[in-house]
Amino acid sequence: MFESLKDLSLAEFLQDQSSQVGPASDPQGFKRQEAIWELFTSECVYFLDQLMVLKEVFSATLTNLQVRHCLADVDSWRLFANLNELCLVSFGFLNNLLRAIKDTLEITHGGGSTLPELLSKAFQESLCHCLQKYCLNYSTALLYLDSLKPREDFGSYVKWCERNEQCRRLQLRDLLVAPLQRLTRYPLLLRNIAKRCPREDEAAGLQVITEQVDTSICDLEGKVKWLDNYQKVKQLRDALVWLPVWERDKRAFVPENLKHLLKAVTLENLISHRSLLHEGKVMLSENTKLIDVYLFLFDEFLLITKIKRNKKRSIGPEQNPLRMPQNLELDQLLKDGCTFVVLDQPVSLDRIQLKNIDQLNASASGLPHSFIIMHQNRYQQCIGAFILQAASEAAKRAWMSTIEGAVTALLASPQPRVKSSSLWLESSQI
Repeated sequence: MFESLKDLSLAEFLQDQSSQVGPASDPQGFKRQEAIWELFTSECVYFLDQLMVLKEVFSATLTNLQVRHCLADVDSWRLFANLNELCLVSFGFLNNLLRAIKDTLEITHGGGSTLPELLSKAFQESLCHCLQKYCLNYSTALLYLDSLKPREDFGSYVKWCERNEQCRRLQLRDLLVAPLQRLTRYPLLLRNIAKRCPREDEAAGLQVITEQVDTSICDLEGKVKWLDNYQKVKQLRDALVWLPVWERDKRAFVPENLKHLLKAVTLENLISHRSLLHEGKVMLSENTKLIDVYLFLFDEFLLITKIKRNKKRSIGPEQNPLRMPQNLELDQLLKDGCTFVVLDQPVSLDRIQLKNIDQLNASASGLPHSFIIMHQNRYQQCIGAFILQAASEAAKRAWMSTIEGAVTALLASPQPRVKSSSLWLESSQI
């Protein structure tokens, strides 16, 4: 039924239904109906060309293969999540929406919910909740898909499905993202309907529904950010290497027979439940030469680490493709099995002082785009200084402003550990 309707214009649908309603009889009302029809036809395309293709071509084929003991170890839920639920919800929404459209156009005798009631119930009770559940699994689905791609049997399954004419040259990855795109399009479609409503009360009701969908999207973004941070920190925890004191500080000589007395404190959980605010590669000036280091700025401290590349590649299951492009460098390093050796102790943000190296001094020292991080103890004594060189002036400013913001946020917390001190100092003041 929906297949024959998805490509029809409203005028063609009305003609097919032998309806007397048209643009001539009520131009403003017809524009409103066109906006509603756009919501309906776009939902048809989403349901038939994306959800049902995922279900009938990819999911059903995988199920049939697993019945025959092929790809038995592939977890269907990790790939498709609540796809069946999405199909049922979208199908129900289409049926109710078509009934409401026919009632509004007086093609049927009514008896169903009005359009505002239908939309309010659909978005509050099922659509947003169901889509949120899928979207939260989307990151994991792509990661799982990437981890399965090297397998010849799985690759053959995907290629066979993608050659199906129902896919219309769309790949599995293109179809998996469809529910996310659909969720973000709903507010636009609802606003389009509200703008064309002649009655103020109906327009106001639709605006409330639109705001609820917007709130749902914002709530989802918050959950995705939290999940992204959790996954990053979880994987990073296993990649950090904490050196014992006699390796970290060459002056700290400890005889071999006494090392067992200096039991290393387990620091793997130090970054657990922390927020990773910023990370990236910079250069560290060390013994008249520059070395690559990787900085991790958490909400309470800064880690300066040296990248240790391992010959054995390891595809990390927790990398997150939803992150911003500038963070993909860390994903690649983790994917390559790199570890990060912590060069010094964590630099607590309430013991940090930033010093900007101006262009004059930067040119004289041959260190463009550089700044200094000073680590102070509780007596304001400098116990560590790190001259860092960013890739550009903009990158340097980004690092300095982000660190400054993190320090300000920490000091503004209910129980700041120390009073604020000067953060930005020019090199002429050093």
